[in-house]
Amino acid sequence: MSDDTKKNRRTDHGHGRRAVLRGAALGAALPLLPAAAHAQTRDPGPSPVPGSRPSPDHGSASLRWLGTSGWRIDVGDRTVLFDPYLTRFRTGLFEKAFDPATKIAETDPGLVREYAGSPELILVSHAHWDHIADVPYIAKATGARVVGTETTFHLLVAFGVDPLQISVVKGGEVLDFGDGLTVEVVASLHSRNKKHAYFTPGTLTAPPATAPATISDLPEGDTLAFHVTAGARGPALFLMGASDFAERQVEGLRPDVAMVAVPSSSSTHRYVPRLLRALGRPGVVVPVHWDNFETPLRGPVRPDPTMDLAGLVAQVRRESPGSRIVVPDYRTVYGADMRPRA
Repeated sequence: MSDDTKKNRRTDHGHGRRAVLRGAALGAALPLLPAAAHAQTRDPGPSPVPGSRPSPDHGSASLRWLGTSGWRIDVGDRTVLFDPYLTRFRTGLFEKAFDPATKIAETDPGLVREYAGSPELILVSHAHWDHIADVPYIAKATGARVVGTETTFHLLVAFGVDPLQISVVKGGEVLDFGDGLTVEVVASLHSRNKKHAYFTPGTLTAPPATAPATISDLPEGDTLAFHVTAGARGPALFLMGASDFAERQVEGLRPDVAMVAVPSSSSTHRYVPRLLRALGRPGVVVPVHWDNFETPLRGPVRPDPTMDLAGLVAQVRRESPGSRIVVPDYRTVYGADMRPRA
């Protein structure tokens, strides 16, 4: 992407819980914010960023958190999914008995009907099981177009998804889906544990000979973030699936709402301050990927006790005091400004 384009865009088992993906806890776990699943911690006010696009039409979209980093975004009668991991299954990750040979569970069609609807677009950040496991079923059942990396492409083809249904991206693409729905693909990075490593790195250059059967058959395969403009007047949403990012790729984006993955180690230098500055200190910040994603999606949110959610919230307040912080839950449907809908 040219400099001018960037300037103008507005729009151990050795593993341990979650360490296999994102790292060990930072000290003792802090409690979940008190009764604040969607509390407002700051007055919304106007965007503090000079030159930002016109105020979005907050009635134009609705959002629902699918747990982990997943979201369902509805714009009128159009549905976009991001990292829809619905059929959760146990790997031992939250019981200090993580098993890389855990078999990938079959998707629950009822959960897809309830939470996914009939999407026309599925955005995939990377190919770990808690991001991609349900994508093959949803894509085949609904015909939705999938946007993801080359590794995501090869895995989905191995699962039986039509290759013509998948758009391979690397970062830098700005995809126009009509009627103001645009998706800017952002080259990104996967989070790292305290040893600066993560579970199943690697990429694929061809489909595996057989369909993946276990979670260790799903390599990360590079990581993407997405800047989605949901309709002609927004809102603009920043979606990330892991708690690291490529600062120079994010620089210049100005989302109205930023879905920020909670880190579980300090291996990424000044993660929150650098991210918020690069994004222009968004009006709304939504912490994601802090829940126990091996509990049923139909149940209440159970926080991962190793994740420092309260610590992230405190950092956001300090680094971007004009941002309103919304801690989401599974049951609430939010408007485009992340206020609960009646």
